[in-house]
Amino acid sequence: MPLSPLSPLSTLAALGRALLRDRWVAVTVRGASMQPTLHDGDRVLVRRGPVRASGELVVLGRAVMGPDEPEFFEWIIKRVAARSGDAVPRDSVPSLRNVPETTVPAGKLVLLGDNPERSSDSRRFGYYSADEVLGVVVRRLGRAAGRAGDLRATRCSSPEGP
Repeated sequence: MPLSPLSPLSTLAALGRALLRDRWVAVTVRGASMQPTLHDGDRVLVRRGPVRASGELVVLGRAVMGPDEPEFFEWIIKRVAARSGDAVPRDSVPSLRNVPETTVPAGKLVLLGDNPERSSDSRRFGYYSADEVLGVVVRRLGRAAGRAGDLRATRCSSPEGP
């Protein structure tokens, strides 16, 4: 049986979907470190690409040492407190109080959760690499249905296409 050729419209639609997936992802927030801005189970739309300004919310990937595995990968969401060239926020970030530089080094970011008591961020770990950023949150999409919350700080599920 011969295959029928794809119509130009269906080919264009498939190409459009592929391009959107390369540019945008939906991420489900896990944890309490971004409260009150974002809550466990909220879904956000993320534009893949670099940080443009301080104050943006970003999703980044980190390799983490697990208790049962040598390493696993998680997505986290944080607010950009400072980026390359900005003044080092010594007063609000204890781990950076004694660094010798006065501005954030090239390729580095200072990232903070909105809920300091529940966030593992630059207050504890110092600079993050800008290369770890998946993208910038552009809007909240609503809540994910039927998922139990993971109370680890700011854990996000794997990015999914829209």
